[in-house]
Amino acid sequence: MEQVAPARLHVHRLTGALARAGRGTLRALGTVGRAGLDYALPPTCMACARAVSEPGGLCAGCWRRLDFISAPLCERLGVPLREGESRLSAAALDHPPAYGRARAAVCFGEVARDLVHGLKYADRTDLADPLAGLMARAGAELTGGADALVPVPLHPRRLFKRRFNQSALLALGVERRSGVPMRPGWLARTRATTPQVGLDRAARAGNVAGAFEVPEAARGEVTGRRIVLVDDVLTTGATIDACAKALLRAGAERVDVLVFARVVDGTTTPIS
Repeated sequence: MEQVAPARLHVHRLTGALARAGRGTLRALGTVGRAGLDYALPPTCMACARAVSEPGGLCAGCWRRLDFISAPLCERLGVPLREGESRLSAAALDHPPAYGRARAAVCFGEVARDLVHGLKYADRTDLADPLAGLMARAGAELTGGADALVPVPLHPRRLFKRRFNQSALLALGVERRSGVPMRPGWLARTRATTPQVGLDRAARAGNVAGAFEVPEAARGEVTGRRIVLVDDVLTTGATIDACAKALLRAGAERVDVLVFARVVDGTTTPIS
């Protein structure tokens, strides 16, 4: 008879026990395991690292400082309406965007900046899914009638350096919640651009002009589609406008925009 080593014997016994346990016991084991993990590595606030009750959450202080965007808001830009404005903001009338509608979960502020910077520059890819959850809720009216989510692409050199596209990670989270498929191959950045930080509106537009295109192989798929562009932050809208124009030139029926945070008039928090 084959002699079973003690370690292997324990494995065989444990496997048999689990097979006989049933789903209820397995769920209980999962709960115990989660409790043990939380004891060893207590969940912390996504923004300030204070202790919180659930992973992927914010502490009460950071939650209060996150400026959520809610109605009444501009139908085009998705910014809060000011007194005297109805349906469209003055900014939308003065500078109509190439896209149809934009929606953001929050106004850009200190907490939003810390979350975005953590995702983009500190390899905090764990932040993408919680932020995408807030975006999916804010953009439900856009995704409800959309055919595809298209993340704003990085230039290949930037992607190689960063190793991931934060917009694509956010789009994946929105896809999971909305059921709208992500199509990263529908838009490409064909020209490397300098960082937009510190540039005025005109300089930003010039910097990204002609920097995006729909690959020839994707043009047939883009034609007639209702697309939601996904990005982390919307500032002046120059990058998003350049992306929307490329998709519309390729035959997209409509292009809307969904971001985590957007800059509104009067924002004092620096982007960088």
